[in-house]
Amino acid sequence: MVQIHFPPFLFEAFLFATVDEARSSAKMGNGVAVITLPKKIPRLWDDLVMSITPGPTTSSRTSSKKEQVDLPAPRSSGKIQIKFTPRVFPTALRESRVQEEEEWLSKQAEARRAGNEELAAELKDLKDEERNPEWLKDKGDKYFATGNYQGAVNAYNLAIRLNSKIPAFYSNRAACHLKLRNLHKAVEDTSRALDLLTPPVPDNAPARARAHVRRGTAFCELELYTEGLQDYLAALKIDPQNKVLEEDANRIRQTIQGGTTVPENKC
Repeated sequence: MVQIHFPPFLFEAFLFATVDEARSSAKMGNGVAVITLPKKIPRLWDDLVMSITPGPTTSSRTSSKKEQVDLPAPRSSGKIQIKFTPRVFPTALRESRVQEEEEWLSKQAEARRAGNEELAAELKDLKDEERNPEWLKDKGDKYFATGNYQGAVNAYNLAIRLNSKIPAFYSNRAACHLKLRNLHKAVEDTSRALDLLTPPVPDNAPARARAHVRRGTAFCELELYTEGLQDYLAALKIDPQNKVLEEDANRIRQTIQGGTTVPENKC
């Protein structure tokens, strides 16, 4: 059971199945509760919570005593450590953009809930985890790490078909397209990732920087150095202490001014 007491509100939910308590976490702040509950057994649940039927009436209680009912054993209980913080994001209060930060949290929660139920029904012959977008992303990440870039693209393709609102799916697929020299597709995917990574807040800054670098690299490979420089400068604005980005941006400037070197393919 999940229970959150945030005066004057009280939220309770009896989950459909058990979760991994060791990896579960919860954060509360700015009137928003973000709860992460990894499943103990990776599979699709029929529902998020158990359906609780009303208790029997007085007359039915009397009659039910005459019948022997086999009830399942009670589930084991456990506690999830919750850390309460006054803010979800580390931004200093005087520099805070509370509205944008809360909008980003809301978008992420909505994206996790989104899904293509019709497609999931079409893929009913697959295992439960094979219809899970996050499982497909992990599979794509593993394929990429071993150099199987086309296999990774295929995994990300299905993940995006199941849920088209997660920016990491597009950004990671763009990294594969760079390796496969599908440069226009890399530009399209990184642009879509950046569209989803809004509003810009500290929590999504690393993802935005990666997407800008990947798109900038694709532009440079297409010999569109001015566009590539703009993306590298955007990444450098997000991460101004990154010396590698600064050096790459300078090399692109030299290329535009008549040099010959460009940044190496960085994914």
